[in-house]
Amino acid sequence: MTKPDTLLDYGRRIERVIDHIAAHLDEPLELERLAAVACFSPYHFHRIYRAMAGETVADTLRRLRLHRAAGDLVQGGSDGMAQVARRAGYGSVEAFTRAFGQVYGLSPGAYRRQGRLVPPPDQRPDEERNMHDVTIRDLPPLRLAAMAHSGPYMDIGTVFERLYAWAAARGLMGPRVRAFAVYYDDPESVPADQLRSEAALLLDGPIPEDGAVHALEVAGGRHAVLVHKGPYAELERPYRWLYRDWLPSSGHAPADRPCVEEYLNNPRALPPEEWLTEIRLPLA
Repeated sequence: MTKPDTLLDYGRRIERVIDHIAAHLDEPLELERLAAVACFSPYHFHRIYRAMAGETVADTLRRLRLHRAAGDLVQGGSDGMAQVARRAGYGSVEAFTRAFGQVYGLSPGAYRRQGRLVPPPDQRPDEERNMHDVTIRDLPPLRLAAMAHSGPYMDIGTVFERLYAWAAARGLMGPRVRAFAVYYDDPESVPADQLRSEAALLLDGPIPEDGAVHALEVAGGRHAVLVHKGPYAELERPYRWLYRDWLPSSGHAPADRPCVEEYLNNPRALPPEEWLTEIRLPLA
């Protein structure tokens, strides 16, 4: 498949998801179902969707429900405001009024009095599209000592500190130790307290049996590799570019495995602008 064909294919898959959401506005939208509609791995679906659609699945659902509510307001006759609000997914008229006003620039009552459907203004930011160097590499499998983390990704540093202390206490820290992290969710689509990740080390020796640490197998194979230079807090930018610009036009498809990061230098010894992070996107 050529690169233009791949881009068109990605677009068609996202269109199928949007059509599915529009046809099921009153039903729960489960990740596995939406990923299946798009024929994407659940590990990458949210990021690909957000990159291609310019918004999250939840944003699309909210927007389409509010669009339907706009129609209800203009064409719904005697429907009360509470009924319109409930159908749009809001538990109170006040919450619905705030959400509707933020999108349409008018209160629901004023919009109803206006008596005609007006599309909301496009509020998506025009993001910069900085280019990054991506290389395709065949990487070996890894067997890592890992600690699981649940919660905001920016808090994984504390887990790494615990992992380093665990390894040092067992004499496992050496010059060849390497630091990795696996991130299972899209931080802009999943609530922060529900994000899942793992801090991991490639050790000089075998991984001891220990309840605090488990062995994590990371598959090898072909990967798209991008190196980011700068603070870890800015990593979402290259991820967004990778999924929005590079992947749809690359001719490649993501494998059914999560991305892995390797931290290539020591953040304790260098200023944040010098930190190097290797992002590894597994390819099918």
